[in-house]
Amino acid sequence: MASRLRIFRSLEEARHGFAPSAVTIGNFDGVHAGHRELMRRTVALARRLGVKPSALTFHPHPSTVVAPERAPRLLSTPDERCALMAAEGIEQVLIMPFNETISHLSPEAFFREVLAGALGAKAVIVGENFRFGHLQSGAVEDLRRLAAAAGIEAEIVALLKCRGVKVSSSEIRRLLAEGNVSRSSRLLERPYSIAGNVVAGTGRGAREVVPTLNLETSSLEDSTSALPQSGVYVTRTEDLDADRRWNSITNIGCRPTFDGRHLTIETYLLEDLEPPSPKRIRVEFLRRLRPEMRFHSPAELRAQIGDDAAKAKAFFARLERFRPALLSRQAPRQTSPETRQ
Repeated sequence: MASRLRIFRSLEEARHGFAPSAVTIGNFDGVHAGHRELMRRTVALARRLGVKPSALTFHPHPSTVVAPERAPRLLSTPDERCALMAAEGIEQVLIMPFNETISHLSPEAFFREVLAGALGAKAVIVGENFRFGHLQSGAVEDLRRLAAAAGIEAEIVALLKCRGVKVSSSEIRRLLAEGNVSRSSRLLERPYSIAGNVVAGTGRGAREVVPTLNLETSSLEDSTSALPQSGVYVTRTEDLDADRRWNSITNIGCRPTFDGRHLTIETYLLEDLEPPSPKRIRVEFLRRLRPEMRFHSPAELRAQIGDDAAKAKAFFARLERFRPALLSRQAPRQTSPETRQ
């Protein structure tokens, strides 16, 4: 995370030092391509006005309070969101605790007490589908009206589309549920990833098949975190405590060959692992190779992993072959000039 980023974790905190600001508002789950466009617009407007480029987001997700049955699996934690926003030039973020009190503020009260009051907003930048206030009763027309009366600039940005599809966190969740990590990475402008501690497995896979790095999954099985569909993926693995990265393949599933019952995320490195073994890793999902399968024997599974590894190595070879051409020119973005919150 950029060291200059300042994080406020309550409205009371924000009353001391947040103002003056140009602020963009939203859940920003995953900080996808549309969110990034909002951040860039916010930074540009803040520079013009001489104020701090800022973001207002919420935790927990508002749906967990107002409609728990519809609460989505999340693409990012609040701290991950902050890191991604900082990379786009946002200098301060208010992670507002979303509760019953906040949910019952009228649009006028939200604008007066939060935006104009605590945040000292000189400009507000939102997507065209932005809703605010009790029961989402406020729309962008209300925001424009309230901002004009208060002498605050309001910029409403149209929805971003990628190859004809609206960029949204819900669309990315749908793609991940299908295992389409290649498409989701286009909407995110980066590969989807999962990070966590490396834990010891049962040892059976290492003895009978191949050694792997196993991500801790106890907090993922029943959590609200989004996971790609079970299967085998081409991945990149990063040591979070050292400057080390490896090409890899990763299996998400329950190890049916060994009659597994619980979620496992096992990563096989395509390169030699020099000691020490990593304690914390991030796994980036690049392409789905196949569904998880039950094999008749560990030997049959080991042969399939060899085939998976060969396909992954061919994928990375193609990537390296085309990389110079991609870097030598500015590739056009596959998006229309619209954005989504």
